[in-house]
Amino acid sequence: MPYAIDLFCGAGGMSEGILQAGFHILFSSDISAEVEKTYVNRHEQLGLIQNYNTYFHRGDIREIDGDFILDKIHNLEMFKSEKANIPNKIDAIFGGPPCQGFSRAGRRDPNDPRNLLFKEYLRVISQINPRYVIMENVQGFNDTKFYGYVGVTGIEYEDESLAPNILRKEFKLIGYNTLEPRVLNASDYGVPQNRRRAIFIAYKDGEAIPQYPEPIFDENNKITVLQAIGDLIKDDKIREKLNPKLTKYQIESQKGRTHKINGKKLINKNKTVQNIDVSDHLPIIKERFSLYSEGEDSAALKKRIISEGIDISSKPSLISECCSKLSMKEEDVINSFKNCNITKEMIDALLTKKNIRTRLSKDKCSLTVVTLPDDYISPFEDRTFSVREMARLQSFDDSFVFLGKRTTGGKRRKVEVPQYSQVGNAVPPLLAKAIANEIYAALIKEPTDNIV
Repeated sequence: MPYAIDLFCGAGGMSEGILQAGFHILFSSDISAEVEKTYVNRHEQLGLIQNYNTYFHRGDIREIDGDFILDKIHNLEMFKSEKANIPNKIDAIFGGPPCQGFSRAGRRDPNDPRNLLFKEYLRVISQINPRYVIMENVQGFNDTKFYGYVGVTGIEYEDESLAPNILRKEFKLIGYNTLEPRVLNASDYGVPQNRRRAIFIAYKDGEAIPQYPEPIFDENNKITVLQAIGDLIKDDKIREKLNPKLTKYQIESQKGRTHKINGKKLINKNKTVQNIDVSDHLPIIKERFSLYSEGEDSAALKKRIISEGIDISSKPSLISECCSKLSMKEEDVINSFKNCNITKEMIDALLTKKNIRTRLSKDKCSLTVVTLPDDYISPFEDRTFSVREMARLQSFDDSFVFLGKRTTGGKRRKVEVPQYSQVGNAVPPLLAKAIANEIYAALIKEPTDNIV
């Protein structure tokens, strides 16, 4: 069984895929206390026990080095037996340095300190010297420019140097060849979600050249939102109508894709599924959600209301809200919205100024799963998704339990990593598995002369 390290492991999405591909994770690390609870609990489920056959370290990667990691590995109880052989080489290091500084989803800051954590990743790699390296990041990493960047070996790069070019040169300087970086869409590998991620694969001289995974699903057979979470619809009548029997994806999620470390199936004996709580929305929120058509975001909804009008006669809470804010009578509010006599103030009263969300389409892949629970509306019911539904859309097994607070807000979001954030920040396990499978395949090949 090949040995792996998972850095910036988060709740364990990458680790799930690594394990499913047949690797044994000897060391993993993340800075979050909430993540640690979830990650260690999951690994205990799978027979990966702290200090016995694996080691999880909670801390800042800037404060650890290769010697620390290798010492923790060499002192695992599993290697103290006379029959056990301490590995003289780590087969692969996987990692996804925090991506907020590179993301296209928000304001990008070239001075964001998180942008430089991939330098720390390279430093640790140079110290451990594994056979293969995999780095995952958001698509925005590919066009990120650095200013005043100094590499691991001390080389200073010109301002506005592109991050991928720096990365490939840095890998070369520490003894690695790299494949041409590629953007992979998780939906091509069985994940019911359009999530595009930049993937970098590096390998030592003398090792077999790995490949990127070929897509398994095409546009005609990708897993849809309904196929992924239709069995989790709360309303019995809606569920029985739309999801009369379990789909293959639902069955696999319930049974589980990740085996225990001894190769046995991880069985959920009491068959309870956790993380299924949904928010108890106020009537006005439910009515507001009901205005959205499938696949429609806030901008499209506003445009439709302005151009076509909308009938809100069956939505008493919204009518009352608009009457109060606009100082209008009920009949006038209803007729104005119905007949397109609509002002900006009326739209703001109906939807609120900061109303940014999308109702997903049940017959398509999900949009990229994010860390905010109220960004998406269920296509089946007038509510946001549960943690479990979001985890399904990421391809986590139902037996994978997310611990800690369900959600948080305000300033606490800067320091806390609640369940929704743990899910949204994760690498989809099935995407990680597809990549790890290719590294496993390269490990069992004969070495080559590294001619790409």
